[in-house]
Amino acid sequence: MKFYVPDMSCGHCVAAIDTALRVIDPDARVDSDLTSKTVTIISAQDAATLQAALKEAGYPATPA
Repeated sequence: MKFYVPDMSCGHCVAAIDTALRVIDPDARVDSDLTSKTVTIISAQDAATLQAALKEAGYPATPA
């Protein structure tokens, strides 16, 4: 799954996003790209759950 995260702008953002996603799925593979402001996630969780976790962490996202 890939999400566009417009508020992701620095390394701290990347770390916060990674942490938020790993809370709901410790085995998730998370790849953040600051240039395109996208996060690609391989997880057993569904897209809605991952999107909700991003929003709760302060990084509202839309499917990319």
